[in-house]
Amino acid sequence: MSKVSDFLKRKNVVVTPRRYGVDAMGAMAQGLFCSLLIGTILDTLGKQLGVAWLVTVGGYASAMSGPAMAVAIGYALQAPPLVLFSLATVGYASNALGSTTLMGGKGAGGPLAVLFIAIIAAEVGKMVSKETKVDILVTPLVTILSGVGLAALIAPAIGTAASAVGDFVKWATVLQPFLMGSLVSVIIGIALTLPISSAAICAAIALTGLAGGAAVAGCCAQMVGFAVLSFRENRWGGLVSQGLGTSMLQMGNIVKNPRIWLPAILTSAITGPLATCVFRLEMNDPVSAVASGMGTCGMVGPIGVYAGWVSDVGLGVKTAITAMDWVELALICFVLPAVLTWAFGLFFRKIGWIKEGDLKLD
Repeated sequence: MSKVSDFLKRKNVVVTPRRYGVDAMGAMAQGLFCSLLIGTILDTLGKQLGVAWLVTVGGYASAMSGPAMAVAIGYALQAPPLVLFSLATVGYASNALGSTTLMGGKGAGGPLAVLFIAIIAAEVGKMVSKETKVDILVTPLVTILSGVGLAALIAPAIGTAASAVGDFVKWATVLQPFLMGSLVSVIIGIALTLPISSAAICAAIALTGLAGGAAVAGCCAQMVGFAVLSFRENRWGGLVSQGLGTSMLQMGNIVKNPRIWLPAILTSAITGPLATCVFRLEMNDPVSAVASGMGTCGMVGPIGVYAGWVSDVGLGVKTAITAMDWVELALICFVLPAVLTWAFGLFFRKIGWIKEGDLKLD
């Protein structure tokens, strides 16, 4: 047993929840951002501005989402070069096969399949790396064959499972928009601030429609909420870094005083049902459910909602984008998160649950 442990340690194969659930998943979300999400933004801009080459570039970027995710995961797992480069093929195969179901239909499990399979292929590749004199042949062959073989075996099943989960959440949100709007908003918002990836979760189960709108509301509540709540401590730098960057910056402070999280969580519990029951805000971007879990990070969440509007207009589902659409989007993504979190913050500061300096960023 000690020999196996020593071998894994020498190969930097660290089997821990943090390595796979935080590092790998976070890297996967970055890979998605740099391919599918950027591609969607470029495609939308190109279509709206009438710039054909932006649409073309956006298509190229979106098509590379599988390889981008797998290589990002390999990088997070500190894979050596030959393993890292071989993961591009593994990512492409996993994403393609995970986007189908066992019945051959369209599935939602591409990103989830890439996560599981790229982790396994990367670790297997690391184990054989530099163990033979023909490493240039052995390492790529083992990495690619193990990854693609595993993708052929389990990726369609992952696609089926992910589709089932996503369909259930979307169905439940339509059936019970108040309860599910609140739950989805709170859970995805919390995931955004935790050191895991809310974007990867939304992408893995294709969280769109009303449920996607609730997820956008929850993420915006966390980001804009913390930006406003901590303004007295962090001023304009903190407003921008949290409002357009990530609320994850507050995790260190949350560990010290979990009560500072309550204003943003309570806000998301309110804005989620408002998004689903009152404004009927939906994430109908046909390309990228990952935008549901991004909030105001780079304005990706609002841009995703807008891309969905454009798609709906093109399909005839929506007649036009109205001024009221913009007002509702602004309320859910910016105005209500700022006002409600600020108000809750004042109350918790008054009763002593939040003290001066609790939200200070280092």
